[in-house]
Amino acid sequence: MAEERTRVYPLAIEAEVIEMIRTVYDPEIPVNIYEMGLIYEIDVDEYGVVDIQMTLTSPACPVAGSLPGDVEQKVRQVEGVTDVKVKLVWEPAWSMDLMSEDAKLELGFF
Repeated sequence: MAEERTRVYPLAIEAEVIEMIRTVYDPEIPVNIYEMGLIYEIDVDEYGVVDIQMTLTSPACPVAGSLPGDVEQKVRQVEGVTDVKVKLVWEPAWSMDLMSEDAKLELGFF
């Protein structure tokens, strides 16, 4: 017999996922990774599977080995999430243009 899967509301879960990602920081930067523009894509399907594409400020970033895992761990805590896949991508390359206005203000780029 096929396993029955519970359907969820992807948009509601996506909003909670974003809020959870906003609690993740690069230890060297006082701005969360969402506002830094490191999250390129978040997809939530109707069964609560979350696919995230993210990048880092540089391939030599000291937290390259841990930050994607931190994101996965945090997102797994969101109610309704059944699985999380975080993919680290390098294209397009990150630039300061991807930062939110709040992040730029916090870092004194204005």
